[in-house]
Parts: sequence; structure tokens; C-alpha cells
Amino acid sequence: MTTPLDKFNAAMQALPLVAILRGLSPAEAADVGDAIVEPGFRLLEVPLNSPQPLESIALMRQRFPTALVGAGTVLDAKQVREVQAAGGELIVSPNFNAEVIREAARLGLVCLPGVMTPTEAFGALAAGATGLKLFPAELASPAVVKALLAVLPAGTPVMPVGGISPDNMGTWRAAGAAGFGIGSSLYKPGKTAAAVREDAQRFVAAWAGLIRA
Repeated sequence: MTTPLDKFNAAMQALPLVAILRGLSPAEAADVGDAIVEPGFRLLEVPLNSPQPLESIALMRQRFPTALVGAGTVLDAKQVREVQAAGGELIVSPNFNAEVIREAARLGLVCLPGVMTPTEAFGALAAGATGLKLFPAELASPAVVKALLAVLPAGTPVMPVGGISPDNMGTWRAAGAAGFGIGSSLYKPGKTAAAVREDAQRFVAAWAGLIRA
């Protein structure tokens, strides 16, 4: 049996990029999902402030069984349970909420809470977070990642989210970022699946270049 953590660890080894599909509708889920998964993405997040997000999560979990599919903008423990009931295995939040993290951990889900400070980072890990989402990355810098990693437990995945592009991943990666969340530069409402696929391929190629380097 493949657990959510198994899927997460495999994705972090292969392509540690979370596709943030804010605004995705269930009608788009299959085509946009194909456009992202076929180039190599395995971490799929549908924020809960999207239209009918739980339906999209259910559809994508069924269509992409090897991917880790779940929700973003998860703000309370009730939402964690709703995401799990829809088949979601990934819980992403913009903030540090210990109740959200503990509920996700209790249910065996991967949890990536948003943090900005060492206090939030250590609190999130103590509550059971799988990794840390540095958000919004526009308020931070690669130097912040380097400083956090100097004091966090070895191997803690820190993933900047916000303003990430194929052109600036290298600087963050050099500072120790384990991966990234990719939002509007990958998908936004109204963008065609073909255009999404093209940008997904750009991100995959950029990450591959960093690994070879």
C-alpha cells in the first residue's frame, strides 16, 4: 500500500514542485491535470477557495492515482476531514494552525503549513508538519531559507511559495530550498490546458537543469 507520505517522498525525489491550481473548476480538472501530470508533476493542490474544490480533488485523485492530490488554503480541522473524505491526501495552508496540522497528522495526510518565522517553523514541526511552506516568499529571500535551515532539524523540507518562476528557482535552490509551490505562473482561471502544459514543461526543464548543475 502506497501511503500519502510515500507519494510525497517519491515526488520530492523526482520533481518537488507543487502545482497550485487556484480557481480550477471540476470541468477543467481532467484536462489541466493531464497538462501538468504528463510533464512530470506529482504534487497537485486545489485551494479550497476554488469553485467546488472537493469535487475537483475527487476527480483528480481518481484520474491520477500515483499523484499526491489535495487541498490548499485549509484553515481549520473540519476542512481537513472534508478533504480526506473527498480522497485528498495533501493539506496545504497559508498559515501555521496547530489544530490543522494535528488533524492532518492524525489522519495520515501530508501537511505543509505556511510559516515565515523560526517560531512558526518549530511550532509547525512540533505539531506534526511533514514540511514547511515559506509563504509568501516575496516577503522572504534565499537568505531566509539558509538561516532557517541552519537551525531546523536536518532534512526539514522548506518550500518557498509566491513569485516563483523558472528563472529564479536556482537562487532559492542554492540556499537549500527543497522544492517550490507554483501558482499563477503555472495555472490561473481562463488559461488553456495547452498553455498550462507549455509552462509545466518549462518548470520541469528548469528543475532538471538545477539538478544537473
